[in-house]
Amino acid sequence: MAGTKEIRVKIASIKGTQKITKAMEMVAASKMRRAQERMRAARPYADKMRSVIGHLRVANPNHRHPYLVEREVKSVGMVVISSDRGLCGALNINVFKQVLAAAREWQGQGVELHLCLVGSKAMQFFRRLKLPITASITHLGDKPHIADLIGTVKAMLDLYEAGGIDRLYVASNRFVNTMTQRPDLRQLLPAETVDADDLQERWDYIYEPEPDQLISSYMMRYIESQVYRAAVENLACEMAARMVAMKSATDNAGKLIDELQLIYNKARQAAITKEISEIVGGAAAV
Repeated sequence: MAGTKEIRVKIASIKGTQKITKAMEMVAASKMRRAQERMRAARPYADKMRSVIGHLRVANPNHRHPYLVEREVKSVGMVVISSDRGLCGALNINVFKQVLAAAREWQGQGVELHLCLVGSKAMQFFRRLKLPITASITHLGDKPHIADLIGTVKAMLDLYEAGGIDRLYVASNRFVNTMTQRPDLRQLLPAETVDADDLQERWDYIYEPEPDQLISSYMMRYIESQVYRAAVENLACEMAARMVAMKSATDNAGKLIDELQLIYNKARQAAITKEISEIVGGAAAV
């Protein structure tokens, strides 16, 4: 059995770690609330933009934007959004697994793959796999701005317009609740039709000014809204996962301290009993 001094050192060390994880849990909880507010503010606009752009695929405008045209898939692009820091459980690896599964499926069909990576964890993971990385950005902070994101995604849009990729996806985590975050792989381009069953066979919007100018502007707003929503939602997932992970670490540290405290008490009692036995034995000998 370890000596009482060694056990006391271990207990003190674990208590120090417990204080750190508790502080990180509280910080993550505070940041999560703010991240959730940004996420909830971004969702309605992003959903409406996705619905409107999806409806344009079955509309009959004079101008047909390239982002709405379905092409034969020879090359696929993926925007992978991850966190810059760890200590958030399996949050990032779940997204990476989904991306790799989709990548293997496409590569099995002879389709090329191009990656746009957001976040340090995605950079570290996919760089080792030697997959083609077209663009990347890291350290967006706790308040990501669309201006920082769109510059990186623009490289994928230019590649799409040039015919370098025929389909573009966004991979990130979707916030369900504090305890549940699910990986999500969503098609960005060409825009998918939403609620097609509710639309008439032939219909269209009324455009003011001309359709080509308006639709081109709308397509950029659509891209910005979807990428920004994915980024802020992934941030909310990161903070929730980190809060849960740090709470679990704090609780486990408490259990380990209790176990070590019990071992310490037993060792201390054994040492006292031994000393008493020695004193009694010595007195009897005299």
